[in-house]
Amino acid sequence: MTTLVHSRAEFVGARDGRTAPVGLVPTMGALHAGHVALIEQARAVCESVLVTIFVNPLQFGPAEDLAVYPRTLADDVAICERAGADIVWAPAVADVYPGGAPQVRVDPGPLGTDLEGAVRPTHFTGVLTVVAKLINLTRPALAFFGEKDY
Repeated sequence: MTTLVHSRAEFVGARDGRTAPVGLVPTMGALHAGHVALIEQARAVCESVLVTIFVNPLQFGPAEDLAVYPRTLADDVAICERAGADIVWAPAVADVYPGGAPQVRVDPGPLGTDLEGAVRPTHFTGVLTVVAKLINLTRPALAFFGEKDY
């Protein structure tokens, strides 16, 4: 059975007592077969599997429409359950970035202006910052990323 939690406190309560190692599959939702493969891989090597669903505002530039990014939480939770996730954490922005936009961000350096970074200059800083935040908040033994994420 998959437990859906929203707040940071709910997440801590759901994670307490889970058997280690914990595998993290960070997502922005709108899950598809690639995400399922990551969850199944995490399930194969970890005792507990955590999926985060967080539409990260730092990944969107000023001319990009964060408001229309697909949000399909009920469908995503059902997919996570079928794939074997133990916990789905769908935090609010305030749970990931308490106090508003973070003062400290992860800078991708010169690689941040290559490929997609050439047309979306803040994108990779946003991705790296949220991944660092989620890993620090969840403390997984392993994290699982899709091919487009590395």
